[in-house]
Parts: sequence; structure tokens; C-alpha cells
Amino acid sequence: MRSRFVFGWMLSASIVAIFIVLQATENVLLTGVLMQLVFYIVLPAWLLGHHFKKRNVKLRQVVFFHGTARWLLPVFGLTVLVVAFSMSIYWLLMRALIPIAPTAIDVALTPQPLPDAVWYLIATGFVIAVIAPIAEEFVFRGLVLNRLIATFGFWNGLGLTSLIFGIFHINFFGAFLFAVVASLLYVKTGNLLVPILLHIANNTVAVYQSFVNPSFPQWLRVMNINDLYTKSIPNLIVLIISLALLLFIILRLARDPENKIEELRVFWK
Repeated sequence: MRSRFVFGWMLSASIVAIFIVLQATENVLLTGVLMQLVFYIVLPAWLLGHHFKKRNVKLRQVVFFHGTARWLLPVFGLTVLVVAFSMSIYWLLMRALIPIAPTAIDVALTPQPLPDAVWYLIATGFVIAVIAPIAEEFVFRGLVLNRLIATFGFWNGLGLTSLIFGIFHINFFGAFLFAVVASLLYVKTGNLLVPILLHIANNTVAVYQSFVNPSFPQWLRVMNINDLYTKSIPNLIVLIISLALLLFIILRLARDPENKIEELRVFWK
């Protein structure tokens, strides 16, 4: 316990020292990347390391390749549905907020210029597309979901976990529904790798849309206030179809959850 305490203080001191050096060099981009790495690697690793050690859980018990291959195609299909739902629900939210805050909507839809530094775009894209999904799945599905299910029961725990996950994201409803699907995938398989792959695929699409700014699907993307009106019909159609399919899949994944929950009780001690 004493060695862990000393190591924790040394790590904290090292992080603070690095930040001081970076602030002295006034390299804003490098500081930003470092802050992302600390947030998505150092803090989750420390928290989960303590959680796993306390319950004598090995990493191979929650992340493994066996049986993952058969989920690759479903993960691809779920990614398409989740992205379609997120884009269409984003349109609906923006459309609903126009009468209330038109200026804020205009600002939200205005593209923000990206830095010219290629290394920064690559590093940030990698953090968002790969590192962040791994960290968030370990924290929200590997830790929070298990603890809340143990405390409040299956559906209450799943709902609370998804609610917390949604609060931390701009597109609340899209993130909430994503969290429900990811949680059920974890409960269904007992393998964090499956929701991690879904999360990586989803974030990779988001990074591509933000950094590359593709024209596809032009008929669905909302870039300005005028698009909120002219693209209402395709967005509404996509919203209804994607939501219906996701709800159907959620019901299928949620069949007989009690049998799967028994396998996760190792985390509840």
C-alpha cells in the first residue's frame, strides 16, 4: 500500500512537471494532446487498476478474442444504424431549438477551423477514435455498469449508466442510445472488446466527418440553418427507420439477461 501511495504521488508530480514545462514553451497544441492522454489513459488506468486488483479480476477475463469474430458484421451494421440515428436526431434537436435560441444554433452549425499542424490532427484523431473508446468502455461498461446493476438491478443500472454516458456527450440522445446498445453487447458477450469495437467504429466515422468533411451523405448532413428545413424529410425518414431498427435490436439483445448477469458477478464483490 505504501509503495502504491509513493508511486501515485510520483506520477502526479511528473504530470504536473510536464504541464509546467509545456506551459513554459507555450505549445498549446502539445499541451492539449497531453491533457487528452492524461484524461483517457493515466486516470482510467489508475482507477481500473485499483478496481480490478481489489476484486482479483484479470484483464483476460473481460477482454478476449475468442468468439469476437462473429460479432464483427453485427458491429458494422450497428455502427451504421447508430451513426444514422445520431445524425438525424441531431437535426431534430437543432430544428426544435431554432425558435428558442437561433443565434446559438447558428454558432453550433458553423464549422470550426482546424489547426494546420498535421501531427496534431493525427494525434487527436487517434485519441478520439481509438484511445477514448477503449477508456470509456472500460470505465462505463467495465466499472460503472457493473456497480450500478449490482446496486439497482439490471434495467435501472443500465439506464443510469446510459444516462451518465449521455450527459458527458453533446448529442445526448444519440449517446444515450449508443450506451444502451454497448451495455447490452457487453452483458450479452461478457467481453468488453465487442462494445470497444463498436465505439471505435462510431468514433472513427465521427473523426472522418469532422476532419475530412466528406460530402457523403450530403442529403442527410446539416451544415447550416437552411439545411434544417430543406433536409427535413430525409432526416425524418432516417430517424424513424434507424430508431425502429435499434429498438428491435435492443429487445433482441435484452432477452434473458439474468443468465448473462450471473457471469459478471465477479465484479460485484
